[in-house]
Amino acid sequence: MTGCRALMAGFLFEYDTPRIVLIRSRKVGLMNRAVQLLILAYVIGWVFVWEKGYQEVDSVVSSVTTKAKGVTVTNTSELGFRIWDVADYVIPAQEKDSIFIMTNMIITVNQTQGICPEIPDKTTVCQSDANCTAGSAGTHSSGVGMGRCVPFNRTVKTCEVAAWCPLEDDTSVPTPAFLMAAENFTLLVKNNIWYPKFNFSKIVASAGHSFQDMAVEGGIIGIQIKWECNLDRAAALCLPSYSFRRLDNRDTKHNVSPGYNFRFAKYYTSPAGVEHRTLIKAYGIRFDIIVFGKAGKFDIIPTMINVGSGLALLGVATVLCDVIVLYCTKKRYYYREKKYKFVEDYEQDLISETDQ
Repeated sequence: MTGCRALMAGFLFEYDTPRIVLIRSRKVGLMNRAVQLLILAYVIGWVFVWEKGYQEVDSVVSSVTTKAKGVTVTNTSELGFRIWDVADYVIPAQEKDSIFIMTNMIITVNQTQGICPEIPDKTTVCQSDANCTAGSAGTHSSGVGMGRCVPFNRTVKTCEVAAWCPLEDDTSVPTPAFLMAAENFTLLVKNNIWYPKFNFSKIVASAGHSFQDMAVEGGIIGIQIKWECNLDRAAALCLPSYSFRRLDNRDTKHNVSPGYNFRFAKYYTSPAGVEHRTLIKAYGIRFDIIVFGKAGKFDIIPTMINVGSGLALLGVATVLCDVIVLYCTKKRYYYREKKYKFVEDYEQDLISETDQ
């Protein structure tokens, strides 16, 4: 109990103030200067030079428009001689921050709604009607099952379905790619950027090509546009850097549908009033444009904040040297005696002398 009272009295009635002690020691002096130099190097080199701590920073606001250019020709048994331009291979015509260019396709012409046998695979081949379920529509089915096992050809039987017939056969992808000339198409990317804090805007356009390796099964390419602008310099020096990266999974063993593809159809009605369609499974390359970056400009507020932080950090050198001198050196007790001085209350000393 007495110890607690003494501790409480010391907390309430004692006051400590720093005392300056000059210690003549080469080791301690060199260590103090070395720590101060490291702190100065960090503040000047990292905070101000590398990180530009004297600047206010703003993030980029961006909009992107894309356009493709190029014409090619194909001559096949299904389509005959045909010219392909931008309106044919860019699907859809406009997207937000991206563009899809068709490079390969599986086309099924003159489909009508009817009943036909499934394309043979491990889930559709049958021996009798008992192997087929009426009304079934599985994820890999092309239509609704009729419950009958019918001949697909002279040797194979498959389950019959109600669907758009003839069915699409996508068991093999055309190789080489249908639109081989896609390698020579030009892709124009127009990027508008704005930094609201600094009211700075700029427009830049860039063109590029060469994507033949992905043309067969398609894929997704990310076009990364990075803006790092120092607005303390001329505006003409604010230029973007481009990098390209494939975003889709190329591991066919761990990917249900490798590459990039989708289906779309073109519908028409025959003179007899029967609805027909041409089904196209399009493979191609989707370009996703990703814009990011920041800009900096001199401002007195962040400059003063970082200067003040640097000056405060210089106090770390004193604290570190105090810890080593007072607790780690051989003469620590001697240094403690010089560092700390205990002074009794002057008024209490006067009262004691008067009583005597």
